[in-house]
Amino acid sequence: MRIPMHELKSGLSRYIAQARTGELIEITSHDKPVARIVGIPPTGKAGVARLLARGAAHWGGGKPSPLPPVVLGPRGKLVSEMVSEDRG
Repeated sequence: MRIPMHELKSGLSRYIAQARTGELIEITSHDKPVARIVGIPPTGKAGVARLLARGAAHWGGGKPSPLPPVVLGPRGKLVSEMVSEDRG
């Protein structure tokens, strides 16, 4: 559906509702297309929420605890120490 911009301004909520149903709304200015309004299809639970719902992930409700520092090399240096030495 093509609509002029001045008509979009007066009926925005109506055109948004149409886009939600899947209709592509093309906005024109001086009879030339300048923009499109496309509805976003409803989706199921996204990302982490979906993994939690399927049981593929678990959350105990707390903050994650930090991992211990990474030790490299034969002398057991921390990566942060090696970076500091390299920069200095």
